[in-house]
Amino acid sequence: MKLLIINPGSTSTKISVYEDENKLYEESVFHDAPVLIQYGHVNNQVPFRKGVIRDFLRRHEIDLKDIDVFVGRGGSAMPVRSGVIEINEMLYEDTKDARGGSEHPAKLGVMLAYELAKENEKRSFTMDPTNVDELCDEARLTGMRGIYRNAQAHVLNQKAVARKHCESHGLDYENCNLIVCHIDGGITVHAHEKGKMIDGNVGSGGDGPFTPTRIGSVPVLKLLDHIDKYGTKEVRAMTSRSGGFVSYFGTSDFKKVYDLVEKGDLKADLVYRSMVYQICKEIGAMSTVLKGKVDAILLTGGLMIYEDIYLKIKERCGWIADIYVYPGEMEQEALALEILRALRGERQILKYNGVPPFKGFKFIA
Repeated sequence: MKLLIINPGSTSTKISVYEDENKLYEESVFHDAPVLIQYGHVNNQVPFRKGVIRDFLRRHEIDLKDIDVFVGRGGSAMPVRSGVIEINEMLYEDTKDARGGSEHPAKLGVMLAYELAKENEKRSFTMDPTNVDELCDEARLTGMRGIYRNAQAHVLNQKAVARKHCESHGLDYENCNLIVCHIDGGITVHAHEKGKMIDGNVGSGGDGPFTPTRIGSVPVLKLLDHIDKYGTKEVRAMTSRSGGFVSYFGTSDFKKVYDLVEKGDLKADLVYRSMVYQICKEIGAMSTVLKGKVDAILLTGGLMIYEDIYLKIKERCGWIADIYVYPGEMEQEALALEILRALRGERQILKYNGVPPFKGFKFIA
């Protein structure tokens, strides 16, 4: 059985072809943020990303008709439970319309997988999209009645890395307390309590550390002043695509900025150190969520190839728990292997119905 794994991110498109458990080909194509911004709305990237996929298959002499199952990373639809989900028309439309309220390139995985599968009369799936909701009640409320914090994170990679760590250390993920940090074009830091992601920053919603592409948390009054001056459209784009390094340097390419740091550029050094500083603050916050009972801190994502990030985090957070680094991501493997298991009847296939796990508190009007 051949599976095509499609994983669009804020600065890349990762593509893999698996034959059963065996990875045949894999590639990650980098897209600098200014290139993607020219498409305007995220949905407008679909033809561009399809072209990237078709070029990948052409170079490896694979015919789309030979693909049995299409798999895409997901997000932006209504919140869901963790697990394998078959992509139906409702999930496709809700993803396209961002009914969950978050416009993030991860949504394109569902859209691309569904469209390509439909064209070839095959099935399509997603798993652990960015909008998996396992928040504890205390994490949901804000100081504005009727407005709740939403779950939005690199769920797929965080859970894959957490499970891999526990497996390699003889631990049970469902009985561990972990802080997992996905550090790349987007950054999410979450508290995993006994297999549930109970709290963390809203990755693409203007929350937490700023990143190569995102503004992170900004004082509300300062943000309102900016909106009064420049409008909401620009700010919405900056929450997930044109903030952070793009705002400061005009690029989301971390290597270019880090090269400036190593050359002694004062601006680059301060921006870089501030980003890592804010990651550390978020880790500290999650340690209090877990009441100080943290079995390990796991650092993953594309930027963890830079040891200096680990060293800076260890300096501030090493006292909380042992820190382990898993550079890159385990998303492609997780998508392929877990969906194979589901197709073989070894795990449940969930059906998307547009009804979120959390429907509000009845006692709060």
